[in-house]
Amino acid sequence: MARWIQSRRRPWPADSGHRRAGADDREPSAPARTATAAQAADVATARARLALLSDALAGIGSTLVESTTCAELTEAAVRLAGGTAAVLRRTGKTISGYEEINGDADVLPDVRWATAVAREAGAPALDATADPWLEHAGGPSTRAALCLTLTSADDVYGVLVWARSGEPLRPLEAELLSVLAERAASHIRHARAYEHVNRTAGDLQRALLEEPGRPHPNLDVAIRYLPAGRHAVVGGDWCETVRLHFGRTLLVVGDVMGHGLEAAVDMNAYRSSLRYIASADLPPHRVLRQIDEISSREAERRPATCLLAGVDPGRGQVTLASAGHLPPVLIDPDGSARLLTVPVGPPLGTGLGGYESATHPLAPGQTLVLFTDGLVERRGEDIDESLARLSAVRFPAGNGLDDVLDTILERLDARHAEDDVAALAARPYTRHADAP
Repeated sequence: MARWIQSRRRPWPADSGHRRAGADDREPSAPARTATAAQAADVATARARLALLSDALAGIGSTLVESTTCAELTEAAVRLAGGTAAVLRRTGKTISGYEEINGDADVLPDVRWATAVAREAGAPALDATADPWLEHAGGPSTRAALCLTLTSADDVYGVLVWARSGEPLRPLEAELLSVLAERAASHIRHARAYEHVNRTAGDLQRALLEEPGRPHPNLDVAIRYLPAGRHAVVGGDWCETVRLHFGRTLLVVGDVMGHGLEAAVDMNAYRSSLRYIASADLPPHRVLRQIDEISSREAERRPATCLLAGVDPGRGQVTLASAGHLPPVLIDPDGSARLLTVPVGPPLGTGLGGYESATHPLAPGQTLVLFTDGLVERRGEDIDESLARLSAVRFPAGNGLDDVLDTILERLDARHAEDDVAALAARPYTRHADAP
């Protein structure tokens, strides 16, 4: 637009050095002075409107949240043209009512008119007799309204409806509002694409988490999963239980690096490999070794941390092996908690191997808690301090596993964690002699 203005500016005549005598000594006539002043005023007005438009466009699309983008659009429209602005959102064939209203809602036209425009995906022509929409409100004042479809890549996401009472709509204002609608539609398209990926990844994650393997009847298990933030994309955290021979159960908690659908897909690959390898009833450190060898051959697969806990209620013990993962917490019947030591090897997918196991007593009534780092890690805090905060939590005696996990999530404020949280609690018990 700046170039358009400059191209229409009349340049001053170049001084050729052969001017007529007295030609520059005369003062411009009154009409010339008036025309020059008018041109300067027009340039100043155009520059001001360009600056206002630039600021308005910069304020649209600050997030990938569709409702926020619509609110920013109506605010920018009112800043540019005054009046009132609102949005009708379109999803498939469904049209919402007026949303994100900025200004006096009574000034807006009948929502049925705007809805009809949204369904037809057409915009009223500015130079037509009936457009923009006019309504005489029982007096000399009139209302002017403009309906602009939010269209991007041949898809219609809704309609921007603008209205003003008392002053007709000027063509330049309509053009500026059209630019805003076009910019907002592009951001809404990105927001919906983002939401689609987020929802797909979340559905996949929940489907996998809702169907862990069944532990043996001598082991109670509870699982929790919390995605990070309200709009965050789901990551690659998972929990698993695998039944082994002689009443033993393998507990698993893992975390694929990164977020999104790709991380969830890699998580499923790790989980499938683990189920297959663990079915051979190998020690936990050898299970990690084989998973690492398999995953390291796939260059596209993301690395993952993983903690295995082979629980043997009959012997009253648990065998731990870690691939770059944090240690578990053991909660005694009196409610005190402590971290269990475990040798830590490299993350899965690196091909480095070198995993070892450690065995600890695990008596009936004690609770073992495995978790991903999102539960304890906080920005700017040393990981040892984070783990110490978890081990300092005290639990009421006799709490069930669900109560234990709820207490941990509440005390550590896990619902506001910066990363996804997966946690698994397990408690062995001795079956009575008369039990079937």
